[in-house]
Amino acid sequence: MALRSGTELINPFKLLERVGIRAGFHVADLGCGSLGHFIFPAAQLVGADGIVYAVDIQRAVLEQVERSAKSEHLFNIETVWSDIDVYGATRIPDASLDLTLVINNLWVSQNRPQLAKESARLTKPKGRVIVVEWKATATPMGPPPDRRLVQEEAEQVFSTPYLAFKEAFEAGAYHYGLIYERTDAPVGD
Repeated sequence: MALRSGTELINPFKLLERVGIRAGFHVADLGCGSLGHFIFPAAQLVGADGIVYAVDIQRAVLEQVERSAKSEHLFNIETVWSDIDVYGATRIPDASLDLTLVINNLWVSQNRPQLAKESARLTKPKGRVIVVEWKATATPMGPPPDRRLVQEEAEQVFSTPYLAFKEAFEAGAYHYGLIYERTDAPVGD
C-alpha cells in the first residue's frame, strides 16, 4: 500500500474554501513548513489584493517558501521568522488577519496556550482561527499517537474569552478541523 502525503491527506483548496477564504483576505499560516501546502493555495485564492504570511521558526523553511513563491510568480506571500509559541513575537500587526491557520502544529507546540493567544492577537474581530490537527489514533504516517491531542484537548486550548468556538469538521481521513471566531475581547499580556 502506498502512503499518501501532502494534498492527498488534506486538500488545501477544499479546506480553505470550507473555512471561508475570499479574495482580498489577509491570511497567516503559523508554522507553515517548507512545502507550503496551504501557503500557495491561499495565495492563489486571496489574489493580488490579498496577502499570505508564511510564518515559521526555521529560516531554511522560509527560504524554501520564498524560492517557491518566486518560481510560481506569487508575489502576495511574505515570510515571517517567528516562534509561534511566544505571544507577541510574530511581526504581523495586531488584529490584521481575516484568517489564521494553525495546521499540524499542536503536537509539537511547547506552549499551546501561548500559541492560541498569539493566533487571537493576529486575527481581527470576526476573523477566523482555523486549527487542523492529527487525529489521536494510530495512522500509517504522522507523529506518534502519544504526542497527538484528542479533539477535545485542542478545543480546550483554543476556547478562550477572545476565541469563540464555532464548529468542528472532518479535515481528512487522519485530521480534524476546528473553526474559531475572534471575539471583541482584548487579548492582553
